[in-house]
Amino acid sequence: MLFEKKQIRTSESVNGSCDVWNSGSSADHLVVMVNGIIGSVTDWQYAAEQFVKQIPDKVFVHCSERNVSKLTLDGVDVMGQRLAEEVLEVIQSKPNLRKISFVAHSVGGLVARYAIGRLYRPSVREALEDSCNKENKEDSMGTIGGLEAMNFITVATPHLGSRGNKQVPFLLGVAALEKVARFIIYLIFRRTGQHLFLTDDGEGKGPLLKRMVEDYDGYYFISALCTFKRRVLYSNVCCDHIVGWRTSCIRRDSELPKWEDTLNEKYPHVVYEEHCKACDAEHSYLVADTGSDKIEEELVTALSRMSWEKVDVSFRSIKQSFAAHSVIQVKDRSAHLEGADVIQHMIDHFLA
Repeated sequence: MLFEKKQIRTSESVNGSCDVWNSGSSADHLVVMVNGIIGSVTDWQYAAEQFVKQIPDKVFVHCSERNVSKLTLDGVDVMGQRLAEEVLEVIQSKPNLRKISFVAHSVGGLVARYAIGRLYRPSVREALEDSCNKENKEDSMGTIGGLEAMNFITVATPHLGSRGNKQVPFLLGVAALEKVARFIIYLIFRRTGQHLFLTDDGEGKGPLLKRMVEDYDGYYFISALCTFKRRVLYSNVCCDHIVGWRTSCIRRDSELPKWEDTLNEKYPHVVYEEHCKACDAEHSYLVADTGSDKIEEELVTALSRMSWEKVDVSFRSIKQSFAAHSVIQVKDRSAHLEGADVIQHMIDHFLA
């Protein structure tokens, strides 16, 4: 059932629940919004409403419902497979869809990366050229579930994992606490915690996050990322006690930019923007000089082989600064509305 454009309402869902939003039958761009750990379908509700309101008749927004609450503890791979199946069901139910984008928060960004690796379909040309052996695939013409890949946007996502120095800010950068956390995190976040802290071995194949920066054995993780026209990272530069700045913006310590509070009235909390081009060569930094460990350096190097738009955000001046991890996505309309300018920035650049 469609809703009136002037009065935003939930529409239909794959299984009948109210989590899909659109603005008319002509919408051909599927936007999949993915929640973070212990999240819910409503976490992206504010953003979904704004997308539909401001981009009428263009987007069909689906807030993922397969990985909520305790299901987010099952592991990035299990959640990613569930998300991939869910997206295919949505695509099959809407034959007029032509484009696809993802907007994901926190761990949901890793889940989305896994899902697109399963949904990627190489072009005929790629198959003939065996593109899996290419280092730089930004000219990829493959599809995601048969749809043209447009925007891959993550918000406060720990792309480099959570075990590096200050990657989980509430541990205060104390090495002893960070080491202990690696061993006890499984008790709290189960398999998802293992993936985040890179303590899983994948039956001798290495940590999952390391495997997710390459193509192998029918999983097109890197090709899938490269096929998107835009890859965007929204990161908290401070006050996010769950996900550190470096891991969410895919930078080394020495690459973190200097920033100051913004005077931009439209986006008051966006303090720095950078368009990073793909880097083909191996980085010359020594691991000891970057504050990162060997695996983290491998992740940064691999993910830097494609271009990224990096948008750094600060909420240090607001009363709810301690909740920056949720404010950046406006998880709760009444408590986190200070993050509305970040959502506006996302929408304003979405169709660029």
